Amino acid sequence: MFRKSIVLLVLLCAPFSLLAWGTIGHRAVAKIAENHLTSSAKREIARILGTETLPLVSTWPDEIRSDPQYKQTGPWHYLNVAAGLDFPAFVAQLTAAPAPVPTNAYNALLQVRQDLKDPKKTDAEKLFALKFVVHLVGDIHQPLHVGHGEDRGGNSIQVNWRGRDTNLHSILDGDLVEYPGFSYSEMATAYDRATPPQIKQWQKDDVATWLFESYQLCTPIYAAAATSPKFDYHFYPAFGPSVEQQILKAGIRLAGVLNEAFDK
Repeated sequence: MFRKSIVLLVLLCAPFSLLAWGTIGHRAVAKIAENHLTSSAKREIARILGTETLPLVSTWPDEIRSDPQYKQTGPWHYLNVAAGLDFPAFVAQLTAAPAPVPTNAYNALLQVRQDLKDPKKTDAEKLFALKFVVHLVGDIHQPLHVGHGEDRGGNSIQVNWRGRDTNLHSILDGDLVEYPGFSYSEMATAYDRATPPQIKQWQKDDVATWLFESYQLCTPIYAAAATSPKFDYHFYPAFGPSVEQQILKAGIRLAGVLNEAFDK
């Protein structure tokens, strides 16, 4: 009973909900990535996944969070940084004191990405790494997963979404993603319209750039909540395009990561 209470306390005190993009958004990211995989990457991923698919495993790291066996992965879903940083200062925080084990989304993604390419890893280890790569690339493109520690990535900021009390983080995680009413496959079809130059540039960008883009998008979101915590139908036209762009970028960049790891 005591151990269960401790586990519950850890979950209750987690920095925020960690459910970036929800089920639909994460699966749309994975589906977009599938559309841009090389043939050899597709074959190797299919071999590792067996009967599973990239969209269906994209939410697995969220689903296992209640299992004490995986409690060390809790901090992998987000990165808390101070407000007002320029890019050099932001990168300095990312790389300040590398830990021996992953402690945030940045070093966790670097670790599982490396595991995918390591020929010494077993298929079981690569399966674990693959599921987290798919998920974490999605997570770090949700702006408030690179938010401010003092408000727990927007979880402590109470707002009202179309007459319903909620918090700022939850609106970005689910409400804005679900607003158009798409299934994940419909969303992938609607959003997957990147041009070849965009694909080339987005896949060329490093992980620090991905995170900094999300970090910058936090600023207008925080400002909107500070100006008026009651969000109505104007909120989606203001921020929906950014959500769409981030889901698309995540899918394109995920494809780049997977092609690099598996394209022989």
